[in-house]
Amino acid sequence: MDAEALLPLAPQLHWLSLLERELFLFAAFWLVLGALDELAVDLAWLWLRATGRIPTRRADPPPPRLSGHTAVFVAAWDEAAILATTLTQVSLAWPQPELRLFVGVYRNDPATFAAACRGAAHDPRIRIVVHDRPGPTTKADCLNGLYRALEREETRHGLVFRTVILQDAEDMVHPAAIGVIDHAIGTTAMVQLPVRPALAGGTRFVSGHYADEFAESHTKGLVVRDALGLDLPAAGVGCAVERGMLRLLVAAGSEGPFAADSLTEDYELGFRIRRMGGGSRFLRLRDRNGELIATTSYFPNEIGPAARQKARWIHGIAFQGWDRLGWAGSWANRWMMLRDRRGPMAALVLGTAYLLLAIEAVLLLRGTPHADNSAMAPWLWSFATFLMLSVLWRSAWRAAFVAREYGWSEAGFAVLRIPVANVIGIMAGWRALAAYCGNLRGAALRWDKTTHAAHPAAGVRLGSPT
Repeated sequence: MDAEALLPLAPQLHWLSLLERELFLFAAFWLVLGALDELAVDLAWLWLRATGRIPTRRADPPPPRLSGHTAVFVAAWDEAAILATTLTQVSLAWPQPELRLFVGVYRNDPATFAAACRGAAHDPRIRIVVHDRPGPTTKADCLNGLYRALEREETRHGLVFRTVILQDAEDMVHPAAIGVIDHAIGTTAMVQLPVRPALAGGTRFVSGHYADEFAESHTKGLVVRDALGLDLPAAGVGCAVERGMLRLLVAAGSEGPFAADSLTEDYELGFRIRRMGGGSRFLRLRDRNGELIATTSYFPNEIGPAARQKARWIHGIAFQGWDRLGWAGSWANRWMMLRDRRGPMAALVLGTAYLLLAIEAVLLLRGTPHADNSAMAPWLWSFATFLMLSVLWRSAWRAAFVAREYGWSEAGFAVLRIPVANVIGIMAGWRALAAYCGNLRGAALRWDKTTHAAHPAAGVRLGSPT
């Protein structure tokens, strides 16, 4: 911008006009780069779909017996409100006698222990494991306690488990999922099924944005990674691991198969399994009624808890993932790891973009003229045009994926929720950075979990066949 062009401006707006241009160049560059990144995944999905490599498959009805003993791990802290419902729903949905449910609670959480007892009262397959440390530690630490209980169960009864399934205390499982896992675990070391957030009534704009993001990522992103044979992160729910692989992870030198010093031990699990030579699959199937075979649960319905939850994910995946997993594998794998770790940068860029909008509003309200720089104007116009087209493209994709799972009436809200998701992402990115800096200064890792007051099985006939 020429100095002469600034002369008509009020002195207090000189710096604001300059700042506007610099922020636009910064935000536009990274937004264009991000849009190209998403476009590459879109094109990969379209190509795989067109070549028949990601067909929609139907699952067989759940089998009455499993191929081997199967354990379900449920780690619980401060889950008194919903744990009994979860255990009842899992027990009825998965009645196979080879199944055992290991529920981890803490000795200083009597309310959750009581809820676990209520849920286990009518199912002898449930094992309540009281952790030997006061809580909350980390979820991985609790899971390692469940693994030790599984080893004791094997020794006591002279049996060997074939599969371990990870679920959360707030989950509603699909009856057909157990059959999908049982069949697949014989050919791969890890299986991940989709996650399908439940829409909470009256909280459409916060809890609903989880439905939008999972509908897209678990229909496109993970499907592309699976079809191309790339490393797959585990989601921590609807995730099954072959028993022998867990034994190998323990032999690698840790106190258990799960990384107790990680906030996202589930995400790391998939990468560790692949690096030890195990295969992994993301399986997206539908039951005979056309319903997605997935884990269903409620997500936070207020901005504060949502930002806190996502901050934990960004902290574990972006910051700890960089430290603990590094950058390994093919260029395609590194590309996907970069996509996984873009949370902090996305928060910075989106925050810059919204600040830019605020500055633009101030300048327009003050009637500030914009200087014309003929050397830059074509580039600025090209960037702006591409970004506007990108927003329309992204909105259309998101609406289409949401419509497929939740109906077209919800697809319109998915587009309206994009700014809400952006604001939550900005808050979470900065919160994650602060938490990571705190850990670098010696602060202990804690299970900063989400509070759950409702369960998606409420109002559903538990264990109903599909």
